[in-house]
Amino acid sequence: MSDRESEHLDDMQVSAMIAGEAGALLLDLRDAFGPVDSPEIADELRKAGDRRSHEHIVARFAELRPDDVVLSEEGVDDPARLDADRVWIVDPLDGTREFGQGRSDFAVHIVLWSRDEHAPTGAILSAGTVELPAQKSARRTDDIAPAIRGLPDDRPVRIVASRTRPPKVLAAAVDILAAKLAEHGHDRGVEVIDVGSVGAKVHEILSGRAEAYVHDTGFWEWDVAAPLAVAHAYGLTATHLDGSPVAFNIPRPYVTDLIVGLPSLVLDLQAAMSEAARA
Repeated sequence: MSDRESEHLDDMQVSAMIAGEAGALLLDLRDAFGPVDSPEIADELRKAGDRRSHEHIVARFAELRPDDVVLSEEGVDDPARLDADRVWIVDPLDGTREFGQGRSDFAVHIVLWSRDEHAPTGAILSAGTVELPAQKSARRTDDIAPAIRGLPDDRPVRIVASRTRPPKVLAAAVDILAAKLAEHGHDRGVEVIDVGSVGAKVHEILSGRAEAYVHDTGFWEWDVAAPLAVAHAYGLTATHLDGSPVAFNIPRPYVTDLIVGLPSLVLDLQAAMSEAARA
């Protein structure tokens, strides 16, 4: 694409293009490393992936959106973002561990935060992309979303959780949720599955392989922002565990907890988590 052509790209096109480029870069990098047969090589690959994807993304935004601020996991936090009207929240490689293990559940996250005094949190998220290069897939906030489905009738309801930091009360909450759902005729039970990147977790829900995702031990804005924006675009519920909206571009860019899922399930899951925490 020529410089003249790229000047006319809208924000969504810029987001999708840069995320796609970064995803291709990551796949090429992993292929170039060859077999990852030691912890040292895996660590080197992860560090190279984080760095090179970040450098590419920042350089492309400098070309295509030079007046905007970029908040990236791998960059230096620029305090100018707190007064800016437009901030790109970026995770150049979410699921770094999985990337180094040769897995497919890693992602590139890009989303635009824009100040909006009429929004509940004072801003909106738009032009969001969750690029899943090893799965040859991408989820975008401008996708035409299908109708929200109901709970599955041929398998257990699936809750996605972190492989390394699942909620401590999740096992108890799953039992409570299964009992609640059985009262409404869903007797297939509830099971927990683990997936890497937050973007990959949301992708599992959007692909019909899971119904909700819950996390209560905190993570950074770049982990969450693009997947949350995509989830909202697809009609999922995506909030804090107490149902309040998640704010972004705050002084300490940290998100304490998150629940994402089918609207028909989230209230019951929230109640189950709360009940398990009180027990």
